[in-house]
Amino acid sequence: MNASHDSRPAEPRHEDSAAGADPSARGAGRDGSRRPRRQRMPLWLDTVVTMVVALLIAVLVKTFLIQPFYIPSASMNPTLLENDKILVSKLSPGVFDLHRGDVIVFEDPDDWIPGDATVNPTPRVRVMMLLSLVGLAPDPSQDHLVKRLIGVGGDHVVCESEGAALEVNGTTLDEPYIHPETPACQAAFDVTVPEGKVWVMGDNRYASADSAWHEIRGDGGFVDESDITGRADVIFWPISSWHRLDDGRGTFSDLPERP
Repeated sequence: MNASHDSRPAEPRHEDSAAGADPSARGAGRDGSRRPRRQRMPLWLDTVVTMVVALLIAVLVKTFLIQPFYIPSASMNPTLLENDKILVSKLSPGVFDLHRGDVIVFEDPDDWIPGDATVNPTPRVRVMMLLSLVGLAPDPSQDHLVKRLIGVGGDHVVCESEGAALEVNGTTLDEPYIHPETPACQAAFDVTVPEGKVWVMGDNRYASADSAWHEIRGDGGFVDESDITGRADVIFWPISSWHRLDDGRGTFSDLPERP
């Protein structure tokens, strides 16, 4: 006798159940209630939020990391030419130390720069002022200077006579970065840099109203460390002039820390 066939129906497969599920039930929760679908942000609002976030990031970068500046004069030739654009690291001084030979940017300590481009500004300057607030353009106010750091607190900086080489802490400097057609010193001076101050000079020594020039005039040539904005790291415009500004430290590599 043949065995009787089991007449119990087979259990439906899981995929068959899913395939036959009510489409309207998709997206429903475990209790059968329908989950609300998340609405997308309107395009105009998404654009505004993106722009605000981008501007916020730009402001934070300018405030804490880097800031662009432009070169308005010939005082740093041949290292920096007029209208060059540079990027300045605001991590130095602070996170990283400054070193003799660095090119630094600092706030005008005592009306070293006559005039202000932002007084009665032209339309072009107005646009640059707006863009500079978020770090998208160099500051057009011309209230910052760019010079080379020569002496720090405690250093003895001497020029024995006009046309002589510069001495720091008793060591005569070989300065390959200065303008090749002019000597290192405009006039004789002998100073010791106070603590908390720095001594700065332009690479184009005979066309630079720098520490030496102001000291000779009796105006005082020292710059407060607190006025230093940062270290100039790179020329970013024009592209043909792009290079890092790290050629000065070697001049001071064998220098005694103090005289």
